[in-house]
This record gives sequence, structure tokens and C-alpha cells, in this order.
Amino acid sequence: MLSVVKAFTGTVLLLFAIAFGCQSNSESASMQSPTFTISSEEFGQTEDGHATLYTLANDQGMVVKITNYGAIITSIIVPDREGTLADVVLGFDELDDYLHLNPYFGAVIGRYGNRIGSAQFEINDTVYNLAANNGENHLHGGLRGFDKYLWQADTVLEKGRAGLHLRRISPHLEEGYPGSLEVEVIYWLDNDNGLTIDYKAASDRKTVCNLTNHSYFNLRGAGNGNILAHEIMIKSEAITPVDAGLIPTGDLMAVAESPFDFREPRAIGDRIDDGHPQITAGGGYDHNFVIRRASPSSAELVATAYDPESGRFMEVLTSEPGLQFYTGNFLDGTIKGKGGNTYPKRSGFCMETQHYPDSPNKPNFPSVLLSPGQSYETTTTYRFKVR
Repeated sequence: MLSVVKAFTGTVLLLFAIAFGCQSNSESASMQSPTFTISSEEFGQTEDGHATLYTLANDQGMVVKITNYGAIITSIIVPDREGTLADVVLGFDELDDYLHLNPYFGAVIGRYGNRIGSAQFEINDTVYNLAANNGENHLHGGLRGFDKYLWQADTVLEKGRAGLHLRRISPHLEEGYPGSLEVEVIYWLDNDNGLTIDYKAASDRKTVCNLTNHSYFNLRGAGNGNILAHEIMIKSEAITPVDAGLIPTGDLMAVAESPFDFREPRAIGDRIDDGHPQITAGGGYDHNFVIRRASPSSAELVATAYDPESGRFMEVLTSEPGLQFYTGNFLDGTIKGKGGNTYPKRSGFCMETQHYPDSPNKPNFPSVLLSPGQSYETTTTYRFKVR
């Protein structure tokens, strides 16, 4: 039996599912099943209204916190090999910092995750001009992307998982993109310490769509040093090399015999500073890896990350054809995050599942065109284990 509750600002309507034996408790402002707890609290004020912070927890000790402002993951708490819990994503304690300081920590990115060259693209001989917010290029949806809006949120509990369902409508020509786009993002926490993100979208006009999540991970714990000792595996034979503006050239570059060869697990710091021109261009890794897939559309394991110190191990499964591996090269230590900790360069890494950057201008790349009557659907799971 599936039960759904709408969580309105300042009010939590409690949900209980008879099949799970859940109890209603208006004083605790939470709902429970034998394996999951969902609760919510006020998180502050945005220009669109009050934000809410939702907490999903399972009985394995994993806790995920998400706000409906920007559909942002603010916290992922998981155990290490000794059972000690730590928050493994960078972020802030207060909403105000997400409003003014956030370099996309934990956010859903849209309409187009990553870069579009020259801040424009063409559909049926019509040129659409976008904000040039990254030099002469367009980055992460523009001046006010999906990460800067308040989303409508509903909590969901069903057998084997608990979730948060977020929705918004991006109007025609928002940030220059054509079409009124209806977007849904559902975060699901299961009892195997997996956090799955399901993305759905539909448009009334031809448009482009490429959604992703921009969480920065540090498996030692947010604010606990750099990520250079993390061992990374990426199932990729090639990257899409970039120019000086980090826009793909349109070619593919084999990873063999290069610092981009993560086909076998290797520490991030092994070759990050060896002078390879592609790494120099981005100040570290900031590249799209072409995923070697067994199936063209189903979610499968594409990458892993392991921290030898804590024993935390993360798997990334996705239905997307690409993965942006980014090593926090533009963090500079000036931002104070959770607990007053600063986030210096390379203190977090991102694994953004995606279609390739600048695909609207690269006809040889997998298409990101979304037409009326079509449904954009993609899924990604971050699963946490220990070794």
C-alpha cells in the first residue's frame, strides 16, 4: 500500500501506511515504518516562500536531508567500517548560505547540466540565446537555474523505500530555453543504503534537457581534508576533451596511457598534477567520461569511489551515457561550510551523471532534444558500503 502526504510550508501532514504498521504522532512531526522515518522542519525564507528541510532515515544508520529549495541534498550521513557516522557531502548548516554562497552544493541542475558553448544553440533554424555566466559560455542552467527555485514537495513511503517527490514548471523561455517544461525529481532512500534519483520531464515545445545532481562528496567526511587519496573507478574508455573554456571539442580521447585512465581503481592524486594539457585546462579533473555501457538505457554500475582511511565505499549506477568527474578545482577555502569548516581546493569530488556537455551544438553526441509527446526519464543511484 502506498501512502502519500503533501508537506506544506510550516506544516507537516503526517503519513501512515497500514501495511507498515506506521503510527501517527502529531507531536513528533514525523512518520515511521519498521525501517524508515521521514520528518520535516522549517528551513528559512526564500524570495518564493518558506523552504522546508526533509529528513529520510533507514534502519541501517543512513540519513539523507533534502530541502525543497533547489532540490538540494544538504546532508548524507553514512557509517564507516567501525560504524562511526559522518556526513559525506559538502554543504551548509543554514539556508542563507545556500541562497548566497552556494557553488551548486547538492543541487539539481537544469535545464542543462554542464556547459553550452557560446551560450546558444539552434532548433529548427531558430537560435536560442542563453546567459553567458561562465566566460562566454552557459553553465548549469544560467543565472537562475533550477538550483535557485523553491520546488513543490511531497513525501512518499512505499514498501522497501522512502522518498521525496519534487516538482516545478519551468516556463517557456526561462533563462532563454524554449518550451514550458514540467519537471519531476524523486529522491528514494532504500534499506541497502542507496539513494536513487529519478528524473522526469516533458515539454510543450522542442527544447533541450539534461538534468543532474551536483553533490560534492568526501567519504572521509565533509570538511575533513582533501579527496586526493580516494580511489576512483570509472567504466570509460574515452573522455570528451575540452578547449580552454572547458567546452568539448567534439572529438573523443582514449583514456589509455593517460591520467584519465580509471578503468582500474586509482587514487585521484596519482596523476592530477602531472602536467597533462587536459588537466591543466581545468585545474584538475573536470571532464565528461564516456560511459562503457552494457545496455543503452537501463541503470548500471558506472563508477566507484573508496576512501581507504574510513573504509567508506560508494557505487554510482546510472542510465546516463556520460559522467562528469570534477575534483573541486574552483573551491578556494573562502567558503565556510558545515560546522564552520572551510572547503579548500580539492576537498570534494563530483560524479555528475549526464549527457555530454555542449550536446546541443555537437550533432555527433547523444541527443538531448526533447520534443512534445516525449518523456525525459533517467535514473541515478549513489549506494554506500564499507570495506
